[in-house]
Amino acid sequence: MTIFTKIINGEIPCNKVLENDNFLAFHDINPKAPIHILIIPKTEYKCFQDVDPEIMCEMTKFIHEVAKLLGLDENGYRLITNNGENGGQEVLHLHFHLLGGAKLSWNHLSDSDSKNFI
Repeated sequence: MTIFTKIINGEIPCNKVLENDNFLAFHDINPKAPIHILIIPKTEYKCFQDVDPEIMCEMTKFIHEVAKLLGLDENGYRLITNNGENGGQEVLHLHFHLLGGAKLSWNHLSDSDSKNFI
């Protein structure tokens, strides 16, 4: 059982933004932007590769709702999911990070040398 499953089950509290029968959106406890929301399916899928594309259609609608509710739909936001160990996934429960509320930089790759990836 992941930490996200415990949050879904009410065992760990969260600051909810939006919830329906299939998805939950809540504030990240370690924000990387003025607005940093985690969006998860209530069914535990290990990663993006494991999720049924039909679920992603529903999740897309939910993410749109969250962005609109937070007023991010007009000025933009960043939507991120990490997939698997090499993609930087830390919690093995599919989740998206919705970041916004400011003009976001992309500094984490600025010092990367592509020769290190070959």
